[in-house]
Amino acid sequence: MTMPPTTSGNRGLQIEQALIFELDTPGSTAVDLPAAPKVRTRLGALKSDKAIGLPGLSEPEAVRHYTRLSQKNYSIDTGFYPLGSCTMKHNPRLNEKMARLPGLGDIHPFQPESTAQGAYELIDTLAHWLKTLTGMPAVAMSPAAGAHGELCGLMCIRSAHEANGQGARKLILVPESAHGTNPATAALCGYQVESIPATADGHVDVAALKAKLGPTVAAVMITNPNTCGLFETECIAIAEAVHAAGAYFYMDGANFNALVGRVRIADLGVDAMHINLHKTFSTPHGGGGPGAGPTVLSAALAAYVPVPFVTHDGKKYSVEEHAGLGAAKQSYGRMKGFQGQFGVFVRALSYILAMGADGLKQASGDAVLNANYLRVKLAAELTPAFKGICMHEVVFDDEWLKGTGVSTLDIAKALIDEGFHPMTMYFPLVVHGALLMEPTETESKATLDQFIASLLALARKAKQGDQAEWFKGAPYLAPRRRLDETRAARKPILRWKPEAASAVPSRQAAE
Repeated sequence: MTMPPTTSGNRGLQIEQALIFELDTPGSTAVDLPAAPKVRTRLGALKSDKAIGLPGLSEPEAVRHYTRLSQKNYSIDTGFYPLGSCTMKHNPRLNEKMARLPGLGDIHPFQPESTAQGAYELIDTLAHWLKTLTGMPAVAMSPAAGAHGELCGLMCIRSAHEANGQGARKLILVPESAHGTNPATAALCGYQVESIPATADGHVDVAALKAKLGPTVAAVMITNPNTCGLFETECIAIAEAVHAAGAYFYMDGANFNALVGRVRIADLGVDAMHINLHKTFSTPHGGGGPGAGPTVLSAALAAYVPVPFVTHDGKKYSVEEHAGLGAAKQSYGRMKGFQGQFGVFVRALSYILAMGADGLKQASGDAVLNANYLRVKLAAELTPAFKGICMHEVVFDDEWLKGTGVSTLDIAKALIDEGFHPMTMYFPLVVHGALLMEPTETESKATLDQFIASLLALARKAKQGDQAEWFKGAPYLAPRRRLDETRAARKPILRWKPEAASAVPSRQAAE
């Protein structure tokens, strides 16, 4: 039985929410402000003689509007994210409490050094943990995110080559199984990029890589574990070949959460690696807000670390601010203002101290265990893209969907009706119709079993042979039905215009 549309457009407690501009009531306001003092304008002919266009709402209307919007969000606090290569996992509330402590939450970067000794000690302590866990002798703390950390590492590499008279090296080799930011960062840094193919088993083609090494190669950028969710077992051999050719080995550390406490990055021959604190050390995922991508460096690159960085003379902490002076004599310069994302550092160190070395090791093991649990259980209906054990994430191809008329996208949309955020789709590109899942270490077996049961049920339904049209219409129970994503990307409506509002059909009618 199909329910008829309601007169209000609402669906029970799922309230139809208009744009805030459509709720405008001229003259209505949630606050009382004193009259502005009369001053002589300095805008001249640019002075506006029209309303600025902000909607007028009472306080209850404003509160309800944003509360209803929040109820339409899917968050890690409401459900499981199987997204791969993103690691959407629980952020311990203890970390948030630590970040709000007086002296940490209200600190300012312009304070005198003598009043910020505790903050500098915190940064130095976190840096010590990152160096210890990776076995690397130096770390740049200021990079603001993973890709920013990549840029930091490549700029250290470029500086080292220039200092050694090797500035003519302008080529970066990037495997197909690497993260997409790797070639983008290399290009931003002024390098040319050449791709290295992957083998049929999802690893770097070592022979093809060695064939491209030469006097023009500045570095190789390898993601390990790679985007296929696999450990690059030939990592040491690759490092040795790269160093023999006079180049440096950059390792994308976005997936370090699968290795913490189990592999010393320095032992793999790595020269530089960024660490996503949100992936490995539980700080909130950036989403356009604060992030952090500290970059650990080998002895060959340590001298080129960007300013500012914290130093300690045995008595007090200081910040080296100026490249070309003192401990920063060979620094390539500044990447970012101040000392990095301090609030993120507080959260990461809180997590590390709470977990301890043994807890961090268990977390990385649990992340790998959970991914392999999905791999084994889902293989009853889905086809794993690669044979054998995976690391922190597992990849399936769309071979199991052949002949069903159902696509990877259709499965992902149907998962929304089941109450799950879709997995990563069509990535990595080396896997046809890929479904990439990363359960993380923070999800329980009960949660994973529920996800597995729903996905297996959808798989069996797709294989019935007459369900393609049902899948094409999913999701049915979400606040919005399936959108024309191609049209939205090519012809986005970025600004609401009153004259266009009446031309838009009602949302319920459109569905």
